[in-house]
Amino acid sequence: MRRATGARVHAEDVSLTTREGPVYTGVGFTARPGTLTVFQADSGGGRSALLLTLTGRMRPTRGLLHVDGHTLPRQARKVRRISALGLMNDVNALDERLRVREHLSEARLLRLRPAARSVTDEAMEAVGLADLDRSTLVKELAMTQRRRLGLALGLVYEPRLLAVDDVDGGLGTEHRASLWRTLKDLAEEGLTVIATCADAHGLDAVADRDTQGPLPIRQGGEACLDRGDGKEDDAVVGVSALLGPAEERAKRGRRKGGAHRAQD
Repeated sequence: MRRATGARVHAEDVSLTTREGPVYTGVGFTARPGTLTVFQADSGGGRSALLLTLTGRMRPTRGLLHVDGHTLPRQARKVRRISALGLMNDVNALDERLRVREHLSEARLLRLRPAARSVTDEAMEAVGLADLDRSTLVKELAMTQRRRLGLALGLVYEPRLLAVDDVDGGLGTEHRASLWRTLKDLAEEGLTVIATCADAHGLDAVADRDTQGPLPIRQGGEACLDRGDGKEDDAVVGVSALLGPAEERAKRGRRKGGAHRAQD
């Protein structure tokens, strides 16, 4: 797997407001390649929306935002091509009917560039799942395995920016600390990693000069993804903008009858 230099992310006073009020306000930071940046907020505090904005999948309502020299939201398509998401509710959740190998095969086949089958092996090794039985159904995986599989699926695309939501969600103290270690290891290999959490316990054990945070998200009201009223907010530009090209193709494929079943 190629370890391309991470993308530089620079934000100044980036904010998102919907008809229901502010989702997050005044976000400003710079993330260099090879660093881990962590934002902290409670559920509904704008975490997912912020990561979607930083990866070109959601429009902010104000502020300056540049990723790898690309200006957002104007050059969002280019940013989506160099970024990937870990698991995020209502965006790229795992399909419990599929087996691990089927999810991996789907990710490899939907890449913008052809890749050898070994890319999935390398991704699984990088997240600590090298020994996982790939015939296992997703519904049989433990929470920590699901979270790590989500990371592996993102790494298959060989991104320069990896966004990981809700790192601590559903994990005990030991698994949480281990996942922070994995994210830090990925950053140390050159990737730019931006993550969110509600509780940053365990982060201090891996934090160093190349770690930022936890940075609090200033918030007001619920994130627009969690409204639950079926209406689209002005800030959201539709499913195709929330997802990267491969993610959107995968979602369309499942609606038409399921994912690719190639063997890895």
